[in-house]
Amino acid sequence: MKRERLTQIVLVLVGLINVSLIYFLYKDLWHSSWLLGGMNEVEPMFLSFFIPAGVFLLIAARRPSEHRSMIALVAWWNIAHGTVMAIQTVEARIHGVHRSFLDVVVFIVIGGVLLALLPAKREVVASRVA
Repeated sequence: MKRERLTQIVLVLVGLINVSLIYFLYKDLWHSSWLLGGMNEVEPMFLSFFIPAGVFLLIAARRPSEHRSMIALVAWWNIAHGTVMAIQTVEARIHGVHRSFLDVVVFIVIGGVLLALLPAKREVVASRVA
């Protein structure tokens, strides 16, 4: 029971963090600042993936064992994103651009924690067909 409660807490925290990214999406889209200010068309698209994931994690927090696939998807999504960011950070440093590894660690840790707390597979009870 303690593990399920911990899983629920983590799902709510990660879900709320992801949903809170809507502020940054709004900020990027308002008056086309993504285009005119930073010339960064990738960030709004990136944020648009994490916001719905946050909503689904909040839904999954009620009964994590029923949403195992969604939790696994978000976990691997974070790990994959962190891995790509790690490669970009190394490449940036090779070219003399300083970029922190902090966000890389955050995404990989979130993914790892979600995988570690992933509920066990439920046994499928086959119904008898006459």
